[in-house]
Parts: sequence; structure tokens; C-alpha cells
Amino acid sequence: MLKAKFVLCPVCKNKTRVQIREDTELKNFPLYCPKCRQETLINAKELHITAIKEPDTLDAEPMNV
Repeated sequence: MLKAKFVLCPVCKNKTRVQIREDTELKNFPLYCPKCRQETLINAKELHITAIKEPDTLDAEPMNV
């Protein structure tokens, strides 16, 4: 039997409404947390979840037009 677990929010560490099994693979999945109301892109493989940091939004400088 395959194990399943709920995905924890990478920001506030609370349980989200998304549940994955150990054979699930996610790439660039938009995970929404109802507790902190944040949306985070994640990757998941074999119940190991990593948050993706978007380089274009983190250290973006304003454009001079």
C-alpha cells in the first residue's frame, strides 16, 4: 500500500489541503496555503518537497524607461 501525506506550507509550516502519495511527482506546482494565504511554487518527488524561489521576483530592480 502506498503512503500518503498532506503537503506542509513552506512559509508557515501548516498543513494545506493538498495530499500526495509517495509515487506522485510534481513540477512547478502552485501550492496555496489557506492559513497564510500565500501561493508558492513547489517540486515534489517521493514525498520530498522543495520550494522554488522565483529569481525574477526576488531581487528585481526597477526598469528605467
